[in-house]
Amino acid sequence: MLPHRLKEARLRAGLSQQKLGILAGIDEATASARMNQYERGIHTPDFALACKLAAVLNIPACYFYTVEDDLAEVVAGWFARKG
Repeated sequence: MLPHRLKEARLRAGLSQQKLGILAGIDEATASARMNQYERGIHTPDFALACKLAAVLNIPACYFYTVEDDLAEVVAGWFARKG
């Protein structure tokens, strides 16, 4: 679920892969490549990085891991109203 949800949230936020990676603390030289690999499911970010990505995207980290799409949208909506 993480690759699909990560890309979806990034596009919704209007960020490039490189910009999201840099904002989450990934080195500028590798940010775009690493984010591309995460979105394609080639590699998976560790939980700490997933939390940083979620914070940049203003969504809860559990959004990336929730199996049901409907529940993920409810969680993201609740988080947006809370914040």
